[in-house]
Amino acid sequence: MASKKKYKDILFEVKDQVAWITINRPRVMNAFREQSLDEMIEAVKSTREDPSIACIVFQGAGTEAFSAGGDFYAMKRLNFTNGAMWNDRMLGLAMAIRGVPIPVIAKVNGWCMGGGHELALWCDLVIASEKSMLGQTGAKVGACPTVGATQYLPRIIGERLAREMIFLARRFTAAEAEEIGLINKCVPEDKLDEETLAWCETIKGHSSQTLRMTKKSLNMESDQLYGSWQHGMELLAHVWGSEESLEGMNAFLEGRKPNFQKFRLQNKAVLDDYLDGFHRHLNAPPHMRDFPAEG
Repeated sequence: MASKKKYKDILFEVKDQVAWITINRPRVMNAFREQSLDEMIEAVKSTREDPSIACIVFQGAGTEAFSAGGDFYAMKRLNFTNGAMWNDRMLGLAMAIRGVPIPVIAKVNGWCMGGGHELALWCDLVIASEKSMLGQTGAKVGACPTVGATQYLPRIIGERLAREMIFLARRFTAAEAEEIGLINKCVPEDKLDEETLAWCETIKGHSSQTLRMTKKSLNMESDQLYGSWQHGMELLAHVWGSEESLEGMNAFLEGRKPNFQKFRLQNKAVLDDYLDGFHRHLNAPPHMRDFPAEG
């Protein structure tokens, strides 16, 4: 028996003891906005009200993307003051996925980038079609992947590859992602549904009590990274609304390369001016200095 609930940005259906959460914004490659995050949080938490649900599957509508991450039109409105509300939603969804006592599967078909890839990182298992591409794009668009990627990537694929993935915005095909342990399984696109359902059937045949207890135990060590999440969200709050982040997002939306070099040159000019003034002060006679010399 299937049950459905109406949402605006997602589709939610419980069918044969599996909860299906579909990000339903294919026009923007399933990028999520505030409402999308709120709805996903509610959908995940609602599974607690039905103990017969064996697992949750996240997927993206259409065939082009699992999720391209945060919606730039939503994120361009963020600043240090209101950015905490976005960050809290991201953390809320992550904690809902990690806290729910059943396995959560990310079924990836197509692009899985930025915040969309962080969503996959929060899930317990990831299966992807051969055409899928996974990556962190923050360095290219002026955002910071500090709500999951900086915490989990070093643990999953190792410190060196994690830094390469974040600093160089390196992308991995699904086959490469399977090889390095970033995902569990890579399958042909026409087998993705079948393989995902097979996973769900396997889970349905296992002890729900064991799954609940072992998920909690598996999460125990990484739960101690919660302080890093809080730290990362505060760093991200200072990024929202900055000139660099707006340059990155505007460049993406306008289909051009961002000009981040101008900020390096601006910062150099500021520092050069400071250092020139400092040295002028040191070399000036004592009576002409801006403040008295010590001693």
